[in-house]
Amino acid sequence: MTEPDEPADSTARTESRPTADEFTVTPYAVEGEINYEKLLERFGAESLTDEQIARFPDHPLLRRRTFYAGRDVDDYLEAAAASDPHAVVTGRGPSGPMHLGHVLPLYLAKRFQQETGATVYIPLSDDEKFLAKDQSFDAIGEHTRENLRDILAVGFDPDRTRIIVDTADADVIYPIALRLATHLTPATVDTVYGDQDTVGLQFYPAVQATHLLLPQLVAGRRPTLVPIAVDQDPHVRVCRDVAAKEALPVEKPGALLGRFLPSLEGPGKMSSSGDAPSIELTADPETVAETIRTHAYTGGRATLEDHRENGGDPTVDVPFQYLRFFFEADDKRLERIAADYRAGELLSGELKEIAIERITDFLDAHQRRRGELGPLETELDPFRLTDGERRRALERAGVPTGLEP
Repeated sequence: MTEPDEPADSTARTESRPTADEFTVTPYAVEGEINYEKLLERFGAESLTDEQIARFPDHPLLRRRTFYAGRDVDDYLEAAAASDPHAVVTGRGPSGPMHLGHVLPLYLAKRFQQETGATVYIPLSDDEKFLAKDQSFDAIGEHTRENLRDILAVGFDPDRTRIIVDTADADVIYPIALRLATHLTPATVDTVYGDQDTVGLQFYPAVQATHLLLPQLVAGRRPTLVPIAVDQDPHVRVCRDVAAKEALPVEKPGALLGRFLPSLEGPGKMSSSGDAPSIELTADPETVAETIRTHAYTGGRATLEDHRENGGDPTVDVPFQYLRFFFEADDKRLERIAADYRAGELLSGELKEIAIERITDFLDAHQRRRGELGPLETELDPFRLTDGERRRALERAGVPTGLEP
């Protein structure tokens, strides 16, 4: 790799970033510098132990504690180890194109499915995004279709995967949500989510609870794990509360909580809807390279001489964090990259090039599978709920399956 003649990097840090004592984390707002340990105290979740991580299928997202906390994880792990029925639920809010941060829980769910035979449910909350975002039905619908192609490109087993779109599957989602909504009060929703702009968003936690209980309503009681970014944990907490109150043949779902993939501009949440740039799953290699070279915040020094003498800081370097989260699978290679960076032997520009190469390789494989898909309706059909599954879910939820003649 050619050594640049310029300073270590034009986007290197020139001053330390302040850490805010106050931060907000809800499904609709993430603000401030997040203290992930304090967040666990606030949410009442528990850090994963080394023993728990060792019992999961091996994956860098767990090995490196990107997914770092959970609820009722042991129940899921015991079922998986015994080859008893177990399920995973992780979804997508289709408000725009999918980027790297969105797809990581899906690839983790795929690993679980491959290694332990987990059934995976993937709900798309197009109704919530219509309520929460200033977008038309047509715009949300187009995002939904494009997001579905990216989800299908992950490569789930259709025999063990169900993909649900709220508006398309309202015949099963809405009646169950009505049943669950009787156990939700406006005060509960306001306490967990804050003030909502519309009564639609006040009702939505009942729909989300339906998503998380659906594998059990379709196929019977089983431990269910929900791998999500930590801002989505309120949905799980509300669902667990509803499941405890409602006399349904279900167990409370567990959660696997993950840190945010950093914004290219620095620590914090990576968002496709904000001002910070992001890398979409359809980005070509030139766009990936330009985005990282131009925008990625680094832990390098302001000058080449300073960097060679004092080294860089991989803990705040975004290209390194991308490698650590997912894109460098080899732990020894990752450790060597970090050591060389701290020693000043690896420059920020060179570290960016490593990240560009790894991310481009990942996207190339994903895009190849995406491009091989046929018409969406044909590809999606094996993943849809069957008529029998819809009927069983409604019956187990104790709601009518149709008008009597």
